[in-house]
Amino acid sequence: MKDDKKSSPDAEHLFEYRHVEQKKLMISLSITIIAMVLEFIGGYLTNSMALFSDAGHMFTHAFALIIGLAAILIARKPPCHHQTFGLYRAEVLAAFVNGLFLLVVVGIIIYEAVLRFIHPIEILGTEMLLIACIGLTVNILSILILRGAHQKDLNIRGVFYHMFADAISSVGIVIAALIIMFTNWIFIDPIVSIGISIIIVFWAWGVLKDSTRILLETAPKGLNIAMISEDLKKNFPEIRDLHNVHLWSITPDMLVFSAHMQLESNKIQGTQEDAISKINDYLLKKYNIIECTLQICTDEGSNVCHIA
Repeated sequence: MKDDKKSSPDAEHLFEYRHVEQKKLMISLSITIIAMVLEFIGGYLTNSMALFSDAGHMFTHAFALIIGLAAILIARKPPCHHQTFGLYRAEVLAAFVNGLFLLVVVGIIIYEAVLRFIHPIEILGTEMLLIACIGLTVNILSILILRGAHQKDLNIRGVFYHMFADAISSVGIVIAALIIMFTNWIFIDPIVSIGISIIIVFWAWGVLKDSTRILLETAPKGLNIAMISEDLKKNFPEIRDLHNVHLWSITPDMLVFSAHMQLESNKIQGTQEDAISKINDYLLKKYNIIECTLQICTDEGSNVCHIA
């Protein structure tokens, strides 16, 4: 039995990366809260319901950021005897919650848009333009802060899509406000809202699908056990057969693999430990599998369990 308790370079890199993500989320959250407070104060001083409404919109941004930040703080807790992989899945759960939250936001937007068609009300184009510009500025700053991190982390991706959807929403509102200012065609407002909602649903569905795949422990996107099994047998002739093969994700960048492998002892170069080490290195370099458990059966029938 071989069990290495030391932190791997990949785990240390992952910890450092999460620390960077945490700092980015905190900066974005600070900007969002400041904008939210300013809009609440502006709404109180001007008796503007539009400002109060956009302040409420900013609150949804802050909620998404808080969920993402809390998930990172929880996920940084080290593994223990009853949480053997730690709490990294908290980030995936946060992404799932943010995906659901986006769908709720879409439902509210569509409901309000339909009401505007049924009961049109006067829209103040100038004030609407000003509010949209404030929201757009905050969203652009948040997007710039989170840019890059969303490609590697599903949790950040959920927050990033929330911000990006709101930025597009603000752009749509700016365009709608300009049209209303010059044409007084108020129905452009609910039309733009519904168009934005369709885009948000598309992004929310992607986040929900990816997070659900991980929570249900299915194979990572683009990989399957047949593909990896055939690849291993092709590159390691000492492998006669693989069975009880499993592949799943803890997070999108933490893949886990396990299998029973039958080896032909006459084709093994060196010791079984050498063969295991080579296979582990190959899986890490090609598939980024950082945790691998292999149970080895030689053709003589001896069984040895190796963990690496």
